[in-house]
Amino acid sequence: MRPLTEQDIRGSFVNCSKGEAKRLAVPRDLGERPWDDLDFLGWRDPGAPDRSYLVVEREGRPVGVALRFPVSRRGFLHRSMCSVCLTTHPGGGVSLMTARKAGTAGREGNSVGVYMCTDLQCPLYVRGRKVPDSGARLEESLTLGEQIARTARNLSAFLDKLYV
Repeated sequence: MRPLTEQDIRGSFVNCSKGEAKRLAVPRDLGERPWDDLDFLGWRDPGAPDRSYLVVEREGRPVGVALRFPVSRRGFLHRSMCSVCLTTHPGGGVSLMTARKAGTAGREGNSVGVYMCTDLQCPLYVRGRKVPDSGARLEESLTLGEQIARTARNLSAFLDKLYV
């Protein structure tokens, strides 16, 4: 992924208003991110623990998505395996992320969800640059390139649902 600026990020969101995009917390360490190893930029909002964001390049332009963690009576809804990168986190490091749909459907309250690594670091887990605290990546016969491609397809399938 190419390095993104704060302006790139704020202008990329497809499922929130321009005002919301202007107010959201953008990471301050953009210059330190390992851009060559990122298929998408993902981060949690430090001021709102139930919010997170991701920006991915699609068709040559950045596309940003605001995500939320639905809360159950017992806390966040968790699962042990990320549906995007297939990393396991038995201690609750995977959460159901929901995104308001783009356009009219989103304004009407429709949303889609996916179980993802809570820290949104899927690209680094796939490449072995980050190891989950209490889990592991499964041994696979796929090459690293095939695993990266699968992760991109899984994320793309989720993003496609934002426009349906």
